[in-house]
Amino acid sequence: MTAARTHSIVTICERLKIPALADKTYQGAGGTFALPVKKHRSRGLTIKEESVNRAHARLRSPVERAFARLKAWRIFRRARVSPNTLTSITKVVLTLERQR
Repeated sequence: MTAARTHSIVTICERLKIPALADKTYQGAGGTFALPVKKHRSRGLTIKEESVNRAHARLRSPVERAFARLKAWRIFRRARVSPNTLTSITKVVLTLERQR
């Protein structure tokens, strides 16, 4: 959340009306961020809230899976290069992953 605010991601998404799916750590971001319903200690989730959370997770899962695949590559864990070089490396890795 701090990084999103520092780089004005929340403000830009709100200004351009870009919908964004986020996890529970973005609680309080407001704007166009869609968050899962948080479970409270005093009560459980209703059936509707559970279905909203399932739909949210279903939409986020391809992105989470893609990040997990990228993190499996050792080069990203040990990279000590400029962001421009890392962008090129990411493009190569995504091309290789797509061919699998």
